Amino acid sequence: MRSRLVAGMAVAAMAVPVASASAHPADYMYTPGGEYVREIGNPDDGVGTFLQREVDTPGSFTQIGHEPLMGRGMNAAIAVHKRYVYVGSRTDGKNNNANHAGIFIVDAQDPAHPQIVKEMGPPYEGLPGESSRELRVWRSQNVLVVLHTNCGGNGAHQCSIASRSSMRFYDISGDKAANPELLYQNTRDTHEFFIWEDPKNPKRALMFAASAGSQFQIYDISPVLNKEAPVQLFSGNHGFGNSSGSGIHSFSVSNDGKKAYFALLTRGFGITDVSAFTDTDPTTNTYRLITPQANRVQWPGPGAHSAVKLWNKDWVYVSDEVYGTITAAGHGCPWGWARFIDVADETRPVVRSEFRLPENQPGLCSSFNPPRTSYSAHNPTLTPSIAFSTWHSGGFQAIDITNPNTPTQLAQFKPDPLPMVSLEDPRLSSDDIPGRTDNKVVMWSYPVIQDGLIYTVDLRNGLYILKYNGPYQHEVDSIGFLEGNSNQGDALCYEPVPGQVNVDCSAHVDTPAGAGGSVPATLSLALGTNATFGAFTPGVAKDYTTSTTANVISSAGDAALTYSDPGHLMNGTFALPQPLQVSLSKAAWTGPVSNDPVTITFKQRIEATDALRTGAYSKTLTFTLSTTNP
Repeated sequence: MRSRLVAGMAVAAMAVPVASASAHPADYMYTPGGEYVREIGNPDDGVGTFLQREVDTPGSFTQIGHEPLMGRGMNAAIAVHKRYVYVGSRTDGKNNNANHAGIFIVDAQDPAHPQIVKEMGPPYEGLPGESSRELRVWRSQNVLVVLHTNCGGNGAHQCSIASRSSMRFYDISGDKAANPELLYQNTRDTHEFFIWEDPKNPKRALMFAASAGSQFQIYDISPVLNKEAPVQLFSGNHGFGNSSGSGIHSFSVSNDGKKAYFALLTRGFGITDVSAFTDTDPTTNTYRLITPQANRVQWPGPGAHSAVKLWNKDWVYVSDEVYGTITAAGHGCPWGWARFIDVADETRPVVRSEFRLPENQPGLCSSFNPPRTSYSAHNPTLTPSIAFSTWHSGGFQAIDITNPNTPTQLAQFKPDPLPMVSLEDPRLSSDDIPGRTDNKVVMWSYPVIQDGLIYTVDLRNGLYILKYNGPYQHEVDSIGFLEGNSNQGDALCYEPVPGQVNVDCSAHVDTPAGAGGSVPATLSLALGTNATFGAFTPGVAKDYTTSTTANVISSAGDAALTYSDPGHLMNGTFALPQPLQVSLSKAAWTGPVSNDPVTITFKQRIEATDALRTGAYSKTLTFTLSTTNP
């Protein structure tokens, strides 16, 4: 693979009178999977600098297994428990679930050959008006939690009747894992939820329910173990202000249960104190904001979707989810991306950095803005060093978060889409875009990591089981269980809670000690100050010389600096008879280099008989830094 970094430079001279000329310095960093990082200089004469790149990431994904889920399309969230994966549906059951909109149970004991072994259908699943949008497993108690919500009609989720909300809790212990048995059901509604298991008492778990409105709820779901109703501990306003669309979309809760991190539609991000609900004293159930309403972080657009704190760092990963323009005003290109928020002062959080894909660059939007496609961030699961996130038609992303100030891409996975599915999502997979296939990719769920493998669902194309290869791979290989929407499994290995029950963290303890880091593929070419010959004197034979500098940074195995054909200096239609000559003090490197200066020398011969036209002579050259071994 060849990677190239290209910069333009204007070289100029004057005959009579003397005038100066501009050289346009550039400072582009080649970062895999992204657009240019920055440009220094703003040429006003049309001579620009630009970057050509080919994606080359330090990590990769290997597809271990794939289950297309009968090609039904409209898949929803997953829950993973031991050998089984449970996959919900974004649409409802029709004609006694003839369209297979129930919950698929996939046996993934052989990850290379996952297979559907059962569909949970009527009388409890695959019903009209019900979309099994969100699934979780309360692992220690072998309980599958299914939320039915937001079953929109034509143009949304293609549901046949008005949405009917409910929560169902199933026993999946032992043989019931492949044939779940209903424990309890109700008709409560919410939009998403986080499962917090008490680290000191695994038989106690709370559901933090985000309604996508101004209200949210907290339930103690422990009674369902006895087939009894969950106990509502709180129902009230999120406290960050109210306006149209200002609801709470999602949140996560710290392992110790003291803090919740809120992703707020159009209201941004804030932190709250929920410790009074996670303790065992019902008399202290008081909710309060840690981030004052006036200090919440806010930005334009439809708003935050998910908020997950980085392990052992005062940072939070917040994603926006933005659909295509057909959805509503404010949706469409550049869609949604990830922000990294500094919460060292929890009363005044600050956005410090962002991670975007090329499709998330605003400059693209005038030429690429499909109405029924979304290249948007969605749901993340974090290890100490990597953020794994579904990104709709942007595929599945691995992001280096060791330095949250400068997140970089580690790896990307985009599956080959199925040639056809039974039902396309009318807002996410219904465009036909010539020259692209990723518009038929919609990676959607919170990733789940179990026994070193990553489970994720494509809304259109089915269940994928992936293996990550690359920097910090040992972190992933050692994970027994981890997901972004609960504090279960290895979460308690990363941030232990005093007095917690025994958690098997041996795989993490046995990880070889030491320090490490990664270097993103980098090509940087910065051109120096103006290059000008000054005044040419007619009738006098002379060699004129001038020079400028270039600064080279490369992490590649080799690099070469070249330039376009110098040709002749031009003054309108008049060309100097003698060609412009260019020489470089250094033009090749056999290994990485950092801030290596290069002198660029220009030479122009003027003969005594050369006819010179009054005015400015100039020539624009293109300098290219390239590598064959990124």
